[in-house]
Amino acid sequence: MEHEPTLLHLTAEGWVYVAITIFLILLLTKFKAPSLIAGALDKRIADTRRALDEARELREEAEAYLADAKARAAAAHKDAEGILAHARVEAEQIVEQARADADLLIERRGKMAEDKIAAAERSALADVRAKAASAATEAAAKLIAERHDATADRKLIEETIAGLG
Repeated sequence: MEHEPTLLHLTAEGWVYVAITIFLILLLTKFKAPSLIAGALDKRIADTRRALDEARELREEAEAYLADAKARAAAAHKDAEGILAHARVEAEQIVEQARADADLLIERRGKMAEDKIAAAERSALADVRAKAASAATEAAAKLIAERHDATADRKLIEETIAGLG
């Protein structure tokens, strides 16, 4: 076995352990590494808490916005149903009014047609009467002309004059 050199009964490896130990002791005492580490951890914990608090506030705010949006949507839906119901009622009223107007228009047009037919009947009847009177007059004139000549007319005139006297 080979023999390693030693100093104060410590090998090179032992001296590395001693140096690391002294370094850690200095680090812990002189540079106050634990307090620096603890401070950094505390700062990190505080930042994390702040971020969580902000996230909680944002979530509460978002939930409030969501509840408000749901309420507005429900109100809008209710308003839309009301508007739709009102529109249906108005449409029914318009249809009823249109039917009534159409019935009145049909009745007026029927009355006008009946009046025109009656006027046409009266006009036709007057034409027929006028033509019948004209035909009767012509027939009577023809008959009188055929049956009465100048001697018959003289006799009729003499009888009429005698009847007057």
